[in-house]
Amino acid sequence: MSESTTRIASTGGPIECRVVGGADAHVTESQLDELVAASCADLDLDGRTVALVVPDATRSCPLPMLMATMHRHLSGRVAGLTAVIALGTHSYMEPDEIDRWFGVGGPGQPANLADAYPGMTVVNHEWADPSMLVHVGTIPASRIEELSGGLLVKDAPIVINRHVVEADIAIVVGPVFPHEVVGISGGNKYFIPGVASQEFIDMTHWVGALITSYEIIGTTGITPVRAMINEGAALIPTLRLALCLVVESGTGELEAAAFGTAEDAWAATAAIAAETHVRYVDEPFQRVISVMPTRYEDIWTAAKGFYKLEPAVADGGEVVIYAPHVTEVSETHHEIYEIGYHCRDYFVQQWDRFKDVHWGVLAHSTHLRGQGSYDAHTGIETLRVRVTLATQIPREVCESINLGYLDPATVDLDTLAQEPGTVVVPNAGEILYRLRKPQNG
Repeated sequence: MSESTTRIASTGGPIECRVVGGADAHVTESQLDELVAASCADLDLDGRTVALVVPDATRSCPLPMLMATMHRHLSGRVAGLTAVIALGTHSYMEPDEIDRWFGVGGPGQPANLADAYPGMTVVNHEWADPSMLVHVGTIPASRIEELSGGLLVKDAPIVINRHVVEADIAIVVGPVFPHEVVGISGGNKYFIPGVASQEFIDMTHWVGALITSYEIIGTTGITPVRAMINEGAALIPTLRLALCLVVESGTGELEAAAFGTAEDAWAATAAIAAETHVRYVDEPFQRVISVMPTRYEDIWTAAKGFYKLEPAVADGGEVVIYAPHVTEVSETHHEIYEIGYHCRDYFVQQWDRFKDVHWGVLAHSTHLRGQGSYDAHTGIETLRVRVTLATQIPREVCESINLGYLDPATVDLDTLAQEPGTVVVPNAGEILYRLRKPQNG
C-alpha cells in the first residue's frame, strides 16, 4: 500500500492530488474515508453548491460506499448537493434502477434515497431534454483540427448538463477502465460525453472511430479524443475535481483511488488501470466467448465484450457475445438497425451516403465490427474477425445488421471451454486483452 501527494495548480488555487493504493492493492473503506476527508478539508466547500457526477450501472464500482463517503464529508457544509448520473447517451435509469444502484430499498438497506443521503438529490443526465442543457462555449474548427491530428475540422459547441454548469463545484466519482474511444476512461470523460449533449459526443466518438478502437483502446496518454474532451471540459465554468478509482473487475473492490483535479486524479489512476486491467497473451485467440454481465442491457453496451477482446483475436477468428438476457441492439439509437455493423472504411468511402447519420452511431458500428477494408469499386467489405451474437435478438435481425447469430440455448460454456482454440471469458467487458507481440498484417 502506498500513498503519495502531488502539488498541482488550478483555477481555484493549489489543490493536492492524493493517491492511495496501487496495482493489485486493496483500499479499505477507512482508507478511502481518510483520503476524502483530507481532500475535502482543503476545499472551500462551505455554502457552496456541489454536483457529484457519477457513472450509470454499466460500470463496476461500489457506488453506495462511495456515495456514503462523499455525502458524509459534504453534508452540513455545502448549500446544495446533487448527484448527476453520467449517462452520455445511454438510456435513462428508472427510479427502481437508481435505488438499486445507490444501495437503497433492498434488504438491510435504507428505505429510500432521502433516508440514505439526506439533502442530496439524484438525477439522470437528461441528454434528450434541451432545457436541461447549457451552452458553455465553442471550440473553433481550427482548434479541433489541431487536437484531432487533422482528422476533423468542425466547430464544436460544448453543451453541458445544467446541474453541473450551475454548481460551484463538480466532483466526478467513478472508475477508470480501458476504453474503445478515449484510451482509458474516467476523469473529464464523465463530463464529456457523460453529461454533455449529443453533438460533441458524436464528434469525439467519430474521431475515435477514425483512429479505430483497435489502436486507441488502453492508451494511457493524452489521445486525440482525450485532448478534445479536456479542451471542452475546460470551458465548464465550474471547479472540476475528481475522485477517480481503480476497481477490481467483477468484485467491486477498490485497488486505488485518487482525489484532485479531474486531470490529475485521472492521470494517477489511468496508469494503475493500465497495469491491472490489461491481460497479455502469447498466442492469438481463434474463438472467444465473451460472457456478458447483466449490467449490459443491450448490444450498445454489451459490445464491450468485443472491444476488450479484439486486439487478442487471430485474423479470421471469432468473438461471440454471449448475453442471453439481451433482447435488443439499442433502446435509444434506432439508426443502428438501419445502417448495421461495418468497418470504418465502409462509411468513410461512402461518406455522402452516411454523413447525416449520427456520428456516434457510426462510431459504435465500427467499434463492434472491428478492423476491415472496403472496396468502393466492387462494393466488397472484408472484415478481419467474425462477430456473433448469442442473445435473444432473432437470427433475421442479426443477419440484417451484418452480425452472426448463435442460439444461446445451445451454448454450453463448460463444454466450449474444453474445445481447442476456444476461450471463454467470464465477466467480459472491463478487462482488455492484448497480444504480447502483435500479429503481422
